[in-house]
Amino acid sequence: MPDFSIENEIKQQGFKAVCGVDEAGRGPLAGPVCAAAVILAEEIEGLNDSKKLSERKREALFDEIKEKALSYSIAFASVEEIEEHNILNATYIAMNRAIEGLSTSADFALIDGNRVPTDIKVPCKTVVKGDALSSSIAAASILAKVTRDRLMLEEDKKYPEYNFKKHKGYGTKEHTDAILKYGVSPIHRPSFLKKLLGEK
Repeated sequence: MPDFSIENEIKQQGFKAVCGVDEAGRGPLAGPVCAAAVILAEEIEGLNDSKKLSERKREALFDEIKEKALSYSIAFASVEEIEEHNILNATYIAMNRAIEGLSTSADFALIDGNRVPTDIKVPCKTVVKGDALSSSIAAASILAKVTRDRLMLEEDKKYPEYNFKKHKGYGTKEHTDAILKYGVSPIHRPSFLKKLLGEK
């Protein structure tokens, strides 16, 4: 289970406001990518990698994190930005927006994964499987996942034929069959669909 050990290690180096950063939505065929940054003031019981938690548990922790965090920020990179910059760079854009959106500025960032976002303006450390190791990253993963899932529920109301409420834009058979039947919606990522649609 994640804990504060990595955060405490960083604070021993003289940093005071350590934020955890994670994203949701790199893999789907539709919708934006979402990132969150969280500075925790205290441990929150039950935190874990958002993918290992039930939807009900994520929803409960979402409210608790927002209530107890010293600061949090959630940001998106749009489908247009994903198409223009590619998904990796769009993820970095969302992460940087989340860090810069914190009401209490972070002086250090723990980034889930093994790549440092380009243009990041604070010192940082990457943590592979960070959402299972760092409480701050786990909190960020929950905020990003719940926020993006809620957005896709709203998109489902606009485009019910794709059933976004069920798969949240991921490439399930039901989703790809719907794309082949109904075509591409304004929130689909064209670059992710080339193979499916037989484009080069």
